[in-house]
Amino acid sequence: MEKHPRQRLRYRQNAKKKGYSLGLLLVYGCLSFLFVLVTSPAIANHAHPPGSMICAASESVVGSNCRENPGASELLHLPVGAIASVPEPSASNGNLQRARELYRSGRLFDAAMLWEQTAREYEAIGDRFNHALTLNYLSFAYQDLGEWEKAASRVQSSLNILENQDNLDKRGMAILGQALNTQGSLQLAMGDAQTALETWKQAQSAYDRADNEIGQLGTQINQATALQSLGQYRQAKSLLESLVVQLETQPDSLLKADGLANLGIALQTIGDIRRSKAILEQSWEIVQDFHARDKIGVILLSIGNIARDLDKPNIALAYYREAAKNAGDTLFEVQAKLNELSLLVETDTLPEAIALIPEIQGDLSRLVPSRAAVYARVNFVHSAMGLESKTTGLQLHELPQWSATVAADILASAVQEARDLRDRRAEAAALWQLGKLYSSEEQWQEAKQLTQQALAMAQSANAEDIVARASWQLGRILQQQGNTTEAIAAYGHAFDTLQSLRNDLVAINPEVQFNFSESVEPIYREYVSLLLQPNASQGNLRQAREVMEALQLEELDNFFRDACIKVKPAAIDEIDPQAAGIYPIILRDRLEVILSIPNQPLRHYTTILPRPELEKILENLYSSLYIGYSSNERIQLSQHVYDWLIGPAESDLEANQIKTLVFVLDGFLRNLPMAALHDGERYLIEKYSIALSPGLQLFPEGLEGKELQVLAGGLTVARQGFSSLPGVQAEVKQIAAIASEGFIDAEVMLDGQFTRTALEKQMDRHRFRVVHLATHGQFSSNPEETFLLTWDDRIDVKEFAQLLENRQQGSLRPIDLLVLSACQTAAGDERATLGIAGFALRSGARSTLATLWSVSDRSTALLMSEFYARLARSGGGVSKAEALRQAQIKLLHDSSYNLPYYWAPFVLVGNWL
Repeated sequence: MEKHPRQRLRYRQNAKKKGYSLGLLLVYGCLSFLFVLVTSPAIANHAHPPGSMICAASESVVGSNCRENPGASELLHLPVGAIASVPEPSASNGNLQRARELYRSGRLFDAAMLWEQTAREYEAIGDRFNHALTLNYLSFAYQDLGEWEKAASRVQSSLNILENQDNLDKRGMAILGQALNTQGSLQLAMGDAQTALETWKQAQSAYDRADNEIGQLGTQINQATALQSLGQYRQAKSLLESLVVQLETQPDSLLKADGLANLGIALQTIGDIRRSKAILEQSWEIVQDFHARDKIGVILLSIGNIARDLDKPNIALAYYREAAKNAGDTLFEVQAKLNELSLLVETDTLPEAIALIPEIQGDLSRLVPSRAAVYARVNFVHSAMGLESKTTGLQLHELPQWSATVAADILASAVQEARDLRDRRAEAAALWQLGKLYSSEEQWQEAKQLTQQALAMAQSANAEDIVARASWQLGRILQQQGNTTEAIAAYGHAFDTLQSLRNDLVAINPEVQFNFSESVEPIYREYVSLLLQPNASQGNLRQAREVMEALQLEELDNFFRDACIKVKPAAIDEIDPQAAGIYPIILRDRLEVILSIPNQPLRHYTTILPRPELEKILENLYSSLYIGYSSNERIQLSQHVYDWLIGPAESDLEANQIKTLVFVLDGFLRNLPMAALHDGERYLIEKYSIALSPGLQLFPEGLEGKELQVLAGGLTVARQGFSSLPGVQAEVKQIAAIASEGFIDAEVMLDGQFTRTALEKQMDRHRFRVVHLATHGQFSSNPEETFLLTWDDRIDVKEFAQLLENRQQGSLRPIDLLVLSACQTAAGDERATLGIAGFALRSGARSTLATLWSVSDRSTALLMSEFYARLARSGGGVSKAEALRQAQIKLLHDSSYNLPYYWAPFVLVGNWL
């Protein structure tokens, strides 16, 4: 923004200024909305009653999953079955229809007041159906306004009126279905997904009895949402796919087009992006055939959002521009242009973005008051601020229509409009963005006051997503003012709020997830940076460790697009008194390491080094591990990292007789094998056993008994475009040879025997403790590209997790050790190790042994043979980590394989005992 060194920004508004006293320890509830920055691909998000995740089938369906995004441009739509799924009310009371129009236009409070009046009128004349219908609408409005008690009261009153179902005709049954639909939305918003699922099943039954196809469709889509929230991903996907088949058999109609559009959005929500695109394009074809121009634009916008998710910005821009041309009104046209602007800023297409600024400014001036209009203004200023931060030679403030003062006026208008509408959520969003604008101008006191007002308003509206954002912003401002204690409290509030929203933060598609991760990651890292000051207290050290473990959990949640990894943290002290935990944390200006040794206070040590320089050294070390690189340079680089991570802890480790190091790695460190760190004389693996953990559930049980039951499967020949793996046969034969000695019991499947079906049967029927899969596979930051190859198919990480989950639901115990041999991390993917952690945690296996890169078949066979021999012949006396260490050392001492390239990439994730 343009700076005004002598003339400070003034927040101008017509309303009287209101002051809010705000403590940092505030009571907060639970709200099923997403915390994503407005620059994410999900820009055209839409307000809807909390928890009702689907737009109305008969209304305009706008893309990107109907997710709430304060600060983003929004449209207002009720869920499927909310309005269009019941017959129109009698014409005797036009207030009901007028209130619906007010709701759709974003005037939520006015709509609620008119519905309250209408409900009293229907009650007075004894019109129970329209009375119940109006109360149901009221519940939607109050949910949207954050008035939870009123929302619950109104929907329960509606159900009480309809309780005698024997006397209900089809219209009454449709209203009952709608009321149950509303109740399910409220239950999901309050975090009770299981009850919401059961309520939506009752709603479906009511709609069935009413012969109401719209309601049936809507409740089933909502059921899929609840299933996903419960972590039942496959059931959710199966239900949606069955609805697709059901719809596709029907003749083309606008109702079918609306249904397909809703399904496309729901499929996008569960991450099935390509299928979502195909379904939306089918809907587009139908509305084109019917010349339904008012529906074309919104579908095009949805497809544009998917193109953006698929990292096809040029295609997304084309769809956004076409959507704007087909807009049915100015508001939707503005929303399409705002999506275009945010994408232009995101992709650094700055001249085109600057040219769009005055055009959108003119459009904004013509919008009628509504929540969507408030969010449009907020979103516009947010994108413009992002544009200003990126411009160099082309300066945004060279435009006569734009300055920081103009931005402040736009946001002041948005605040006032929200107040006129009595829309606290919209007001909180506008105040938050205005506070951000003042922060960018370094007017810290005004920024603090506005952000505190936004926080208070967001809390009063139960808008927890804005609470998290405003708390973070307040923490930054307080830090700038030198108030570290209150800044830590504000960051802590932001962190706690994000934790309470965990289930809601992950119901999004892959690219949005990682945009989300990059957006919220600074909260965690800035919070930790404040906690880890010199002489940090034990409480602050424990909190910093907890925050970084939570960040790793959020990344894995986003990897899977659900939050079904169960967290039961266990202290290392309780598991292994001879194991130490090492937590490296990469911050903007330094590297921090937290050291956890059993029965000792936590300690931390610091290396002052800017993040870009640190990451450059880490990348160079990674490159040096490949054959042909100078050994001297490799060891020198390795010593750098050793001195950062291990050097300051050496005396403590020796004094406490530590034998195993458990690393909870951060950032690019996760791509590096800790075994290859060097102290100038020896590799780390020569001194300690090594394991990796995301810091979550650590399984204390080791392998039991003398006999190991092993299921070994693999491919030796080229399949599905992948090369042959001749070393796999030797690898599996050596496992069989150890079995012949009586130490292990092995079942072997090679090549044509190693099919998906055969693997599923073996896993379901037998009590294997170890599963060894020697086959092509890939670990990636994208779960769809994280897979194992069988003779006839690919099994992705979620399907594999489902396979092991089915096993655990029976009488079979979890897998003790999952070995993934010959797999590799995706080239050029800095987050690829999420795939390893994903397999390790989601599979439910206690430990996973995998490789950071694909290495020689022969060296792998030797290492695996030694690993199993050490495990089997020890009779349970050697831990998995120690068996791996001894196997790696054997290769290290073999002149043919002594380079780290051959022995270092094998990593043990999870339990090391």
